[in-house]
Amino acid sequence: MKPSDDGSPIGLIAGDGRFPIIFAENVRQLGFTVSAIALLGSTLPELESYVKHIHWLKIGQFSKALAALKQDGVRQAVMLGGIKKTNVFTTLRPELRALAIFSRLKHWKDDAILREVARELEGEGIEICESTFGLESILAEEGYLTKKKPNKKEEDDIQFGWETLETLGRLDIGQCVVVKNRVIVAVEAVEGTDEAITRGGNLGGQGGVVVKRSKPHQDLRFDLPAIGPKTIQTMVAAQASVLAIEAGRTVILDREDVFSQAKEAGIAIIGKASAV
Repeated sequence: MKPSDDGSPIGLIAGDGRFPIIFAENVRQLGFTVSAIALLGSTLPELESYVKHIHWLKIGQFSKALAALKQDGVRQAVMLGGIKKTNVFTTLRPELRALAIFSRLKHWKDDAILREVARELEGEGIEICESTFGLESILAEEGYLTKKKPNKKEEDDIQFGWETLETLGRLDIGQCVVVKNRVIVAVEAVEGTDEAITRGGNLGGQGGVVVKRSKPHQDLRFDLPAIGPKTIQTMVAAQASVLAIEAGRTVILDREDVFSQAKEAGIAIIGKASAV
């Protein structure tokens, strides 16, 4: 994709974390301008420094978001960054159109919600692009990403966690588990990856293996797994020893910091490919 001749911006529907900021910084270097929908209680305020337009809204204000994107001339958009389900419980302010979207859902699974929102936006002429757009250079590669490698027992735990996540992913439960001695000691749910890792350390003690991957048949427009320095810091506090992530589908935020912190802590990182 190339910047449009008429200068129309690419839209960014931004959730939490540094993912939206890194996207905005990358695509700006590619010649795009960015119009962002920022969610109160989720999006980092620093995003304002990286975009041309920003509109701060509450979760559920769909009509206002659509009007803002159209006002800025957006015809293509991405949806990046998570929205903690705990925030949905506390800050959701649905207006009539959002309620109509929610009423069509059979269940409140993440992908189902995002697909319905995307369908509504595309019906209004705004195409939702894959969330890897503009981020190809920071996706995890396949293979051992650190000099330190998992031992045989840790490799077994990686495989066990990998297979477990395939089943959990079909149920839309989460993208991360913590494994020790082929026992699942923590499963990510609404609390997010970092808290799941912390719980895994509290329950399993030293030497936990953290495994993170996308769901089977993941819609690449939404909710790609991401790790960053905070992931490593959380693993250090939990005394975890290995991080296995999905090659080609996991974003590594602030890559240099991630690998320098992992090296200092003696944490092995591996990119594992999935059969598609």
